[in-house]
Amino acid sequence: MLAPVISWYFRQRHEELLEHAEFAVDYQEQLFNLLLESGQSTAYGAENGFKSVRNYEDYRNKIKVSEYEDLKPWIERTMKGEQMLLWPGEINWFAKSSGTTSNSAKYIPISFENLELTHFKGGRDMLTVYFAHYPESKMMQGKGLLIGGSFKTNDINPRSFSGDLSAVLMNHLPMWANMMSTPQMDIAMMEKWEEKLEPMARATMNENVTSISGVPTWVIVLFERLLEITGKSDISEIWPNLELFCHGGVNFTPYREQFKKLIPKTGMHYLETYNASEGFFGLQFNLRKPDFTLLTNHGTFYEFYPCGGDPQKCIPIWEVETGIDYAMVITTNSGLWRYKLGDTVRFSSTRPYEFRITGRTKLFINAFGEELVIENAETAMAAACKKSAAMVADYTAAPVYMSTGKGGHEWFVEFETAPENLELFKYTLDEELKICNGDYAAKRRGDLAMHEPVVHVLPKGLFHSWLKSNNKLGVQNKIPRLSNDRKIAEEILGLLMPERA
Repeated sequence: MLAPVISWYFRQRHEELLEHAEFAVDYQEQLFNLLLESGQSTAYGAENGFKSVRNYEDYRNKIKVSEYEDLKPWIERTMKGEQMLLWPGEINWFAKSSGTTSNSAKYIPISFENLELTHFKGGRDMLTVYFAHYPESKMMQGKGLLIGGSFKTNDINPRSFSGDLSAVLMNHLPMWANMMSTPQMDIAMMEKWEEKLEPMARATMNENVTSISGVPTWVIVLFERLLEITGKSDISEIWPNLELFCHGGVNFTPYREQFKKLIPKTGMHYLETYNASEGFFGLQFNLRKPDFTLLTNHGTFYEFYPCGGDPQKCIPIWEVETGIDYAMVITTNSGLWRYKLGDTVRFSSTRPYEFRITGRTKLFINAFGEELVIENAETAMAAACKKSAAMVADYTAAPVYMSTGKGGHEWFVEFETAPENLELFKYTLDEELKICNGDYAAKRRGDLAMHEPVVHVLPKGLFHSWLKSNNKLGVQNKIPRLSNDRKIAEEILGLLMPERA
């Protein structure tokens, strides 16, 4: 009885969602005023003169852009139990973000407003979009498989908790959502992924799973274990009514063919979200194209500055232009004030505001002036896989320096299906990088400044071993795609060739 009512509710919300997209600037202006008013009653607002800020121009000129290290003392005090520091109201929950650009964990405060009006609202919008595209969906007649992390009580305060964002959200799910989810909480919240995998597989293998949410990397690990246990040839034999995989966290392109192989059925749909510990920022409104629509009424006020430009010279959404790579700065309903998110985006439209993620501000390779970003790497990797009939499981790349004074890129690739011809794979990777990155092409011309890429084929499970050795096993931890130094590369080589370690 509950499923039809919930399904009807999500179908009715679509017009509201389209209105948010159409009047994005209006919603952002209203949200800015609400956030500023809230911030004026905080200790951070008092110290930074929020009461003298009358409008956005004042905010842009008077309030400095912050990084995590700037807010860290305020967050640590909040974790110890002090309140009204960054956001009015009580904050006891923190999303632990391991990040891909720093070894030290970040603890992002999660206020009640952030939980309800950002993360859960974004989740409702995700379902709204899906039912608008597929009104005959029977997804609500089954269960949603949630692949999440864990949380724990903070040592410094028994009333304060931190963990993966997924665990924070799952701990606060409404009753109806809990009833329609699998596995049960005691399994879902297990801390160690290696210990959780087996009971999760066995608890879900006989359920009527109709949707899955999670990071592709870890979903594949679960799929492989399910196939081993059941002896089935593909996932659709285990869950014949599975129809939706909602994913985020990493670019899905390298995994698409692998998922088609694992779930070879018509009527299987994929929906990508752009959410993080800090907020829920984007959603595929049109499932037939990869662009995200910016969510402008979800507790986050957005600012942008051109990559490589001055962060203090930010612009709001009503000043952005298409075709420019921007770094994101956010102000949120959990007390992140003009916070550098670390992601880069490029708008393809401003009516509505549609964009693609182009990378991370600190994940790139620019050792030889080539300015290689994740978007380049993902495009070239997908082309190389297609050309050589390969499927990639994961990869990372770093600069490599030669005694001749020249250098290049060293790629470490773990394949699900190895290429038929490794030389063809390497050649295509190189050629596609030249096509999508003019600076790379210039440096590679005639091997003038860079030699051809070096590609290492890693044994299956080596990246898993690297994550384990760095205490990074978990659903939110990912292999950094690009590094501008050789730290990760040398650690991988140390695992590959122990005599180097």
